[in-house]
Amino acid sequence: MRVAFASLFAPGHGDTPARERTRRVARGLAARGHEVAWLCARWWGGDHDAFEEDGIEYRSVTTDPSPTAFAARLPVALRRVDPDVVHAVNSPPTPGLGATVAGTLTRTPVVVDWWRDHPADAARRYRFLARSADGVTTPSRTTKTRVREHGADGDDVRVVPESVDFELVESAGVDDRFDAVYARRLDRHANVETFLLGLAELRGRDWTAAVVGDGPERERIEATARDLRIDDRVSFLGDLPRRERVELYKGTHVVAATATWETFATELLWALACGCVALVEYQADSSAHELVEGRERGRLVTGPAELADEFVAVGDLERKPIEREFASYDRDAVLDRYVETYRGLLGE
Repeated sequence: MRVAFASLFAPGHGDTPARERTRRVARGLAARGHEVAWLCARWWGGDHDAFEEDGIEYRSVTTDPSPTAFAARLPVALRRVDPDVVHAVNSPPTPGLGATVAGTLTRTPVVVDWWRDHPADAARRYRFLARSADGVTTPSRTTKTRVREHGADGDDVRVVPESVDFELVESAGVDDRFDAVYARRLDRHANVETFLLGLAELRGRDWTAAVVGDGPERERIEATARDLRIDDRVSFLGDLPRRERVELYKGTHVVAATATWETFATELLWALACGCVALVEYQADSSAHELVEGRERGRLVTGPAELADEFVAVGDLERKPIEREFASYDRDAVLDRYVETYRGLLGE
């Protein structure tokens, strides 16, 4: 199968969760033997218009990252690639609209992978994009709902979650220093306070906790731990390599997810695959609750007091280094969902 990725920006312009998701899919398809081209604005030096890396052929559509210029030139670029299917992204929406126009002209199906609505994007163009795409994939039901609100037919929107390397989960060691862990970028949405306040209510109990991640709010969060007089029991580990995170999750009993905004709670997924019991604070702008709803080893809470109560309540649940139920989120299994989406639109 020939798949063309139409995305103005590539990871070479700067890594973001959305671009990493796109690159992971592109690399996975290339590793399976599919022909993969990524049409984007140029981010590399030299005078060559294309190069190949990890099985992906990156092709320059424009020199500057102008959404309008990119959309105007995209139909010609797609005709040269002659793909079986086009995989576009939702932000910025203008290039995605260019892809749907080109797809209509060449009768090539266009799938839009919709990570999240970006505040800088025009809602009107989102409405056009949601209605013109042949299919839409989203990382969560929360995002699917928003795409439907833009006018997409619900039958055309499929949830394709983020994924984990389950082979790594199985092979990694176990770091059992902690009883509870919080892991995420420490920005203004992190809301680590719920986690710390809940732990502070349990000062009389024996526990240790870790906060994994870094970001602009780290100093303030560490100060909060000191103010609560629990800084001697909470270790701030900063950013850790993936294997070290997996080892930590495999040895930790409880993971807390309290962020106020989360397109997809990727670190929570990794922790769940590593056997952690999850305490998730419900937030209107977070999809984290979707990973634990209906699961015995997951609890929804609404604040620090409930988090503290549930931390005690789940103490009797067995410690597990692996939760095989989450093998369905393995890289290959999730990539299969994309391929099934493509083939469904091709009538295969």
